[in-house]
Amino acid sequence: MRRPLTIFALTYAAGVIAAEYLRLPLSALFISSFVLLGVSLAVNRIRTHALFALLFLVGWTNAAWHSAILSPHDLRLHFSKRPELATIRGTLLETPRSKALDENTEESVSRSLARVRTSAFRKKHNWEPSFGEILVSTSGPIDTRFRKGEEVEISGVLQPPPKPIAEGLFDYRNFLRRQEIYFQLTARDGEDWQRVSTEARSMAFSDRFIKWSQRSLKRGLPEEDESLHLIYAMSLGWKSALDTETSQRFMKSGTMHIFAISGLHIALIAGILLTLLRVARVPRHWSGLVVIPLLWFYTMATGWQPSAVRSSIMMSVVILGWSLKRPGDLLNSLGTAALIILLWQPQQLFQASFQLSFFVVLSIALLMPPFEGLRQRVLKHDPFLPPELRPKWQRWLDLPIRFVTVTLITSAAAWLGSLPFAANYFHLFTPVSLLANLFVVPLAGFALMSTIGSLITAVLIPPLTEYFNHSAWFFMRSMVWVSDHSAVLPAAYLNVRSPSLLEFIAYYGFVFSIFTGWIFKTKHKRWALPALGVVSLLWVMTMLREAQTWKITVMPLGGGDSIVIDAPGRKNDLIIDCGDARTADYVVKPFLQAQGFNRLSNLLLTHGDVRHTGGATNIISGFGVDHVFTSPVSFRSSPYRTLLKQLDETPDLRSEVAEGDSVVGWNVLYPRKGDKFSQADDGPLALKRSVHGVTFLFLSDLARTGQSLIMERHPELKADVVVSGLPRDGEPLHGSLLECLKPKLIIITDVELPATDRASAQLRKRLENCGVPVLFTRDSGAVTFELKQKEAGIRIMNGDGIDPGLLQKIRNSLSH
Repeated sequence: MRRPLTIFALTYAAGVIAAEYLRLPLSALFISSFVLLGVSLAVNRIRTHALFALLFLVGWTNAAWHSAILSPHDLRLHFSKRPELATIRGTLLETPRSKALDENTEESVSRSLARVRTSAFRKKHNWEPSFGEILVSTSGPIDTRFRKGEEVEISGVLQPPPKPIAEGLFDYRNFLRRQEIYFQLTARDGEDWQRVSTEARSMAFSDRFIKWSQRSLKRGLPEEDESLHLIYAMSLGWKSALDTETSQRFMKSGTMHIFAISGLHIALIAGILLTLLRVARVPRHWSGLVVIPLLWFYTMATGWQPSAVRSSIMMSVVILGWSLKRPGDLLNSLGTAALIILLWQPQQLFQASFQLSFFVVLSIALLMPPFEGLRQRVLKHDPFLPPELRPKWQRWLDLPIRFVTVTLITSAAAWLGSLPFAANYFHLFTPVSLLANLFVVPLAGFALMSTIGSLITAVLIPPLTEYFNHSAWFFMRSMVWVSDHSAVLPAAYLNVRSPSLLEFIAYYGFVFSIFTGWIFKTKHKRWALPALGVVSLLWVMTMLREAQTWKITVMPLGGGDSIVIDAPGRKNDLIIDCGDARTADYVVKPFLQAQGFNRLSNLLLTHGDVRHTGGATNIISGFGVDHVFTSPVSFRSSPYRTLLKQLDETPDLRSEVAEGDSVVGWNVLYPRKGDKFSQADDGPLALKRSVHGVTFLFLSDLARTGQSLIMERHPELKADVVVSGLPRDGEPLHGSLLECLKPKLIIITDVELPATDRASAQLRKRLENCGVPVLFTRDSGAVTFELKQKEAGIRIMNGDGIDPGLLQKIRNSLSH
């Protein structure tokens, strides 16, 4: 059997996937596994098949065991999905790390995060035993005396981690679930932290190593600037250096991977160490025995980061085979590493970093041989011409050309392997990364060499440390320059939506079969080419169907809201409001990127409320907008007036629309030109349109005066779906307006916090008693409509508090 460990890993992984989608009792899985084990040992005739079935079952059982509730003290048995005040006692699994927040936020300038393994909890008076890990989030910094291994008591609000507000946004709850963390404790500040023991605990080795390394790496440098912080991130895995803005810069150039302690880092470090040992004439087997422990020392010293552990396992397998003079087989080594990792933590299979790492290595293993063959054919010299007769300039260029072309084809293979996952998790397509990585990867290698030299000389020859630090700083500065300038090149990157499962399968099938030449072999050609044609046809049909689909998303934004209308044809797209500056940056922009928007055709600002329009400049600068539509009403809001002046500086950008006008097919019902109001919520723009037989009415935060006027001016007004926010004074959708509209669905865009932007119990009761389905976005999250010629679909982000029968009732009523 060729590459048996790769086949074993795939079989085991299939079992892990089965556990994700089909839940069986853990006892039944264990019994089945032992029965299969007995059968495989007793019956020779079916032993091979039984062993593969056993491996599949072991993967299924292991994954189910890791996610099952095994202890009567499991936190999932004692806490619901609702927020609860609690005090937990447990052990810090890591030293609290600080994470910078956006400067526009009203919260503290930073938050501190830490994982805690709980041992007890208290809701009111009595302590009860507990089992499980939680993530603790605290405003501001935490006292440095709280260190890894410390016994602590922390008070705060315990609840499941938040779900994403809308589709395509980062799913923090699922991210933590993959690490077997199901609850998050939010503490007000450091005063809510108490030490259980009065004895001072010594700093953990990894923390001491990182502190010492940071002191060594900044020796001789004039100040702690961005480049030095990025050196910390690249060489030590120091995550505090990578805020959202910095991460975005490197993501857009496709060079973000250099700041995770991953395969590239471990391979570079292993290569540097092996080269030094081989130059010193250390035998091959001794070199491997020295380098493998050093790699694991580095992994331990940087805090056992999952990506570093994965890479160290992979590199240990490769180096061990090399040192024992075994034939190299990257695919089999990849399967071995994957099997070891998934036996340890099966949930890693669903983590973005695992998938990216292994598919990049898989792509390099499969595509490098044909790429290398092509490179050699293109660059080969006349075989009948002796080397000494070739011009000197050609011989001088051989080495640099070889370096550049090998780096290019390696980068191309890795890029092709990562494309679908980069689109799925980061919503980016970065063709410029081929060019950027041609420079950044070698510079990263030189920077890592310099940091290793700095740390070694800090112990042996301290005066030399400064020279290595200046070198590392120069190389990092160069990497930043290359990344920044690459990201601003024309078509450097594009925002793309997440690919479907069919697109994943079709892409990898196409890339691997075409570039490896597998599909052109005679025994495969007869069926593979027609199959590829059928898949391509299905993909084209799906894309054409999606191109004719209307997608309307209503997102709550903490006192405001945003409605994103993705219509057939980009020119007909419309964004209605965008929230304040913070929600525009952290919710609306990521959402638009996840939907594949690269430029916005139309942005409509309903009224002068900073909670609805304060982030307009952020959206315009981030995407660019062809047309901005505003209300004819004069609002007193100073930020809104400043925004209008800025928009008017660009000719033909802003237009005022009023009753009787149309915005890409959406009819403006209110207000009229010349209307004047004392409060902003009486004058927002109201829009109406029928899409495939479903009539939508968007009222923004329309208050009582505006509701009366719109009903008076449009007495025959009807709508199937009515979307309204909460006005500052009064309630939305008073009784007579609802009688006039006769809606089939009402959506109220409220949120949990702040409490002033939460629908009152009185309002909820009144609307729920009107005989019409009502969705409060505080419960449902964002609401998405998909409208086709003969079908109306609706999806909500949070179904925890929503009756599934309600959604089916809404679908039926809209379809009719």
